[in-house]
Amino acid sequence: MSSFNMENQTNYISQLSEDEKIIFLQALTRLARCDKNFEDEEKSFIKDLAIVFGISKDKSDIVLQKLSDDELLQKVACIKNRQAALQLIKECCLLANSDGDLSEREVLLIGKMGQAMGVELEKVEQISQWVVDRIIWLEEGKIIFEQV
Repeated sequence: MSSFNMENQTNYISQLSEDEKIIFLQALTRLARCDKNFEDEEKSFIKDLAIVFGISKDKSDIVLQKLSDDELLQKVACIKNRQAALQLIKECCLLANSDGDLSEREVLLIGKMGQAMGVELEKVEQISQWVVDRIIWLEEGKIIFEQV
């Protein structure tokens, strides 16, 4: 049996300050706004993640505020925890791929965020490829198990 479990994926959250959690969510918000179409599904995803992070609803305005790329990059540079940075890249890649239309602008912003947090571009690309492989694998599972 695999030793992988969800706890391994979420234990970085407890190591983040509330400000870092908000920055994490602001990064996802900025990425979701990249295509100038901030969809309800994207808002729901971010709000659900805020609940997982323990961010109170009264701070949703801060989480969902409009930031420029430069403002965001300045904020994400405050995230020094490597696991949190890698997880942020993963969540950004998942969000960017969720609509089936990964834009060049989204790719560039994710790369810049990674660099601002000290994550090498090669690692960002590796995470992105893992996300794409995971999406394909899950879709193949639906076909195999006739869940389409």
